[in-house]
Amino acid sequence: MTTDPATTPSGVSPSPADVPLWNIANVLTMVRIVLVPVFAYLLLQGTPGTRMWSAVVFALAAATDKLDGSLARSRGLVTDFGKLADPIADKALVITALVLLSADGSLPWWVTVVIIVRELGITVLRFFMKRRAVMAASKGGKLKTTLQVAFILLLLVPWGSALPTGVGDVINVITEVLVLVTVAVTVITGLDYVVQAIRIARAGPSGRPGAGPGR
Repeated sequence: MTTDPATTPSGVSPSPADVPLWNIANVLTMVRIVLVPVFAYLLLQGTPGTRMWSAVVFALAAATDKLDGSLARSRGLVTDFGKLADPIADKALVITALVLLSADGSLPWWVTVVIIVRELGITVLRFFMKRRAVMAASKGGKLKTTLQVAFILLLLVPWGSALPTGVGDVINVITEVLVLVTVAVTVITGLDYVVQAIRIARAGPSGRPGAGPGR
């Protein structure tokens, strides 16, 4: 008989305060934070070689996001530090990439502005709403993150120097379409969170629509 690694022998999940701060999940989160300036430095060099390396670093950093979350949940390594640092690392990586890509002309600024406003706005909304209820990440939100990482990687890779012109042009068209789809999903999922927040606010402290104090 095996024991669920995410729980104590009594079957109760350990509280964040009981989990060691220096665990594999938190270390991966810190690695992702450290990789952000490394990624930025490589991309700012402006050569095809360093741009390719920036894509590699971005891909590695994005991969740690999936890995540290899975490890934290499966091994009971959730900590207060991880809850705070993980979203900061995610936003720092994506926002840095978007701003730098727009700065070098690879991505329209309006796309960067829309995504950043959505990401920061929903983060603030979830922070204030958690007093009433936890707004869990939706499947749409996870799809949004996947699409963002995908189009950023496509924009980072210097296809013009790595592939024949015709093939590179096709990839550029695919990337442009993916960017538009990502913006649409980003906006729609953001509106979904707003609708959730309104429903939670109307539900009252008991969580039932129309319920008020003492009911």
